[in-house]
Amino acid sequence: MNQMSYVPGQPPPLPPLTATFSGSRGEFFRLVSRGAAIELITLGFYRFWLATDIRRHLWVNTAVDGDAAEYTGRGKELLIGFLFAMAILVPIYLVYFLIGVEAERYQGFASAPLVISFYAFGQFAIYRARRYRLTRTVWRGIRFWMDGSGWAYAGRAMLWTLLTVLTLGLAWPWRAAALERYKMRHSHYGDLRGDFEGRGWDFFKRAWYLWLAPPAATAAVSLLMYLAFNSGGWPSAGVAGAFSAIVLLVLAPFLYAQFKAVEWSWWLSGIRFGGVRLDSTLAGDAFYALYWKVIAWFFLLSIASAAYFSAVLAVTAQLLGPDGGGLQRAQSLSNQMPALVLGGLGYIAWILALNVVMRLYLVRDIWATVLESVQVHGIEAMANVAAKGDLASALGEGFADGLDVAGF
Repeated sequence: MNQMSYVPGQPPPLPPLTATFSGSRGEFFRLVSRGAAIELITLGFYRFWLATDIRRHLWVNTAVDGDAAEYTGRGKELLIGFLFAMAILVPIYLVYFLIGVEAERYQGFASAPLVISFYAFGQFAIYRARRYRLTRTVWRGIRFWMDGSGWAYAGRAMLWTLLTVLTLGLAWPWRAAALERYKMRHSHYGDLRGDFEGRGWDFFKRAWYLWLAPPAATAAVSLLMYLAFNSGGWPSAGVAGAFSAIVLLVLAPFLYAQFKAVEWSWWLSGIRFGGVRLDSTLAGDAFYALYWKVIAWFFLLSIASAAYFSAVLAVTAQLLGPDGGGLQRAQSLSNQMPALVLGGLGYIAWILALNVVMRLYLVRDIWATVLESVQVHGIEAMANVAAKGDLASALGEGFADGLDVAGF
């Protein structure tokens, strides 16, 4: 009979535990739909409270060994962090804009320093935003926390990004491993220190074929273009190019969904907290249906939006009278305030509806799908953890929101 070895005087190691998610899909849909409606009324300012509600829903319905996590962040913190970040970013934008207007007369790449600066700010924001979210995450009464330097992380990210560009993307797995290692080695659960054992080579081996896809697609397009010019198989080069573009558009969601599934599985399998480790059995095709559903909803919402704008123009033309100049008058009226208000509301409604779809499929459903694949080994190492660590400010989250690099 096989027996599990353990140190005398200590409890025997537990078998691997499966993470569970108990959140209702209908409840989440109502949460984000109501939030989108309030965002429309508040011109987007409710998004800080909505992000907090989404995280609280995801956290509280995620459990390991029967104990659910807790999210203690507040929307007010995110708003204050965003306002502080804007107080720093807006003057930088304005000063650099004024300098750039003059500098562009003499140098074509005067905007390059601005792009580099904001890329560095973005990486700093990513680190600090994760630090904020981690310090608002509690499990079994013990807080996660994070130290380390956001600017040190940004410097590493910039150097690795440069190497990735120079290698035409081949260095990306090693970039991801190095940056995640820095973040995890500065992450803690009470007095238990984190680590990351995922390697860039393991990531690359899992998804090497995805790096070959772009050059392979380029070669296929080149071949089709050659056939269009040198044989009678294709009526014109335009038809060949259009056909190739359609093929690439159909394949792109599959390739991206496969890449994200591989990345999730590799990342989770590398996480460590002391003697605790995670493992993921996420399949490579786990996200296919989710991404295609988002694409289908995008087209449906776009069709509905187009019908709305057409109806606005038609009603306006009808109100102007049945004579032949109605449409021309309606086009003229589109420059006036009523048409702008209606058009703006329609556009905002389209954006918010699309956000509901993306939050439902690409946040909630991906979260639930990923958790189904996670197993936790060595959970007994968290039995006697002492509380430690301080709360972090929401400034990094504000930077992330202002630079559009926020996440969950």
